[in-house]
Amino acid sequence: MVSEPVVLFFLLGAIAGLAKSDLKIPMAVYEALSIFLLLAIGLHGGVKLAESELVPLLLPGLAVLVVAAFIPLIAFPVLRWVGRMTRADSASIAGHYGSVSVVTFSVAVAYLAQRGLDYEGHMIVFLVLLEIPAIVIGILLAKAGTGGGTRWGKTLHEVFFGKSVFLLIGGLLIGYLAGPENIEPLEPMFWDLFKGVLALFLLEMGLVASSRIAEVRSYGVFLVAFAIVMPVVAALLGIVLGWGLGMSLGGTLLLATLYASASYIAAPAAMRIAVPEANPALSIGASLGVTFPFNIFVGVPLYFWLAEQLYAVGG
Repeated sequence: MVSEPVVLFFLLGAIAGLAKSDLKIPMAVYEALSIFLLLAIGLHGGVKLAESELVPLLLPGLAVLVVAAFIPLIAFPVLRWVGRMTRADSASIAGHYGSVSVVTFSVAVAYLAQRGLDYEGHMIVFLVLLEIPAIVIGILLAKAGTGGGTRWGKTLHEVFFGKSVFLLIGGLLIGYLAGPENIEPLEPMFWDLFKGVLALFLLEMGLVASSRIAEVRSYGVFLVAFAIVMPVVAALLGIVLGWGLGMSLGGTLLLATLYASASYIAAPAAMRIAVPEANPALSIGASLGVTFPFNIFVGVPLYFWLAEQLYAVGG
């Protein structure tokens, strides 16, 4: 995976950050890159979805959501009683790890493209849907037994109309309604330039991740270990579920990657509103400073290898 060029861009950014380089990506450029990636992923998924049958997706989609709901429920007691963190911090981190990372998903898509492997178009639907349940569960875990009120209106607005989910859903609908033939004139921009834009985005992610390492380190070995072990446990759930649902090898890798990833866009924004007492340095530091680089350098290839072994044995 390290030989994948887009991953090397992340490494370049991380080295620049650790070396205190004056390299910076202007905020306006960063915003433009993120908008492009979200729309491109949504459009691609919508086109693939237009070529698929929707009714057969209902039961698999329900299974994916139900299993995903267990991820924050597994993470919370580990953080609360093994890590001895506060209820608010435990719930917030659990919500982040139950939610998903669009960029990690993009890296897994690039990994499959490098190997010429296809995947089910409805994976983008799972990407959108999996942002939401874990955030809601995290908020419920934070508020359970405290008697505190939750501003559900603002929180749900942040989840559904925040940039990441809104653009993913919008791109998905445009791709689905337009179909493969009508979307073809846009392919040179959103298809051919995808990996180049992803490389620049990962350069910025490397700079940001390197700035979060100190925050995670200050909270001890436990949080670093959690940020590595939890994604592997979640990925195993995704691999077994993908195989059980009869997904392709590529689709199973993407499901495992979704389960293994941790949100650092939608979840922090929602938790900031709903659980203001939680320390964002813990959740963002762990998800972006440890889990994100672990997934793109080690996790995605590891999940692919594990899925290959299961498919080889199980047929």
